[in-house]
Amino acid sequence: MNSPAPGVFRHATSLEQLNAHSPDTAMAALGIVFTGIGPDFLRATMPVDGRTRQPYGLLHGGASVLLAETLGSSAGNLCVQPGEMCVGVEINANHLVAVRDGEVTGTARPLHIGRRTQVWEIRIEDPAGRLVCISRLTLAVVPQRA
Repeated sequence: MNSPAPGVFRHATSLEQLNAHSPDTAMAALGIVFTGIGPDFLRATMPVDGRTRQPYGLLHGGASVLLAETLGSSAGNLCVQPGEMCVGVEINANHLVAVRDGEVTGTARPLHIGRRTQVWEIRIEDPAGRLVCISRLTLAVVPQRA
């Protein structure tokens, strides 16, 4: 089932449940798929193809940021109390290695999980394990609205 072991996540979930939220979202448009979940991480892949390249043939930095925010926000929402949700406040990203094709893998891990804020580090790597992008996402924990 790929449910997380006890750790930072308060809500048990499966990769199937996470991926079920993808239709009609930017995740579906860019081909992002959740592929791993553990006690302190959430992982997803994204293709490097016509959907995610910039005009010079390289992985678009904005696509990397979208992958990073998808991972961090999804992971953050697995950590909140019932009746709460996470929303992005700030994200930064350093693009370190150019990728032209294939697939990248992002892994989100918490740096801080507080009552009102969370900070997540997202590492995006190519198939060779090279660090393509390093991102930090700050989330606010707010009341969930109906």
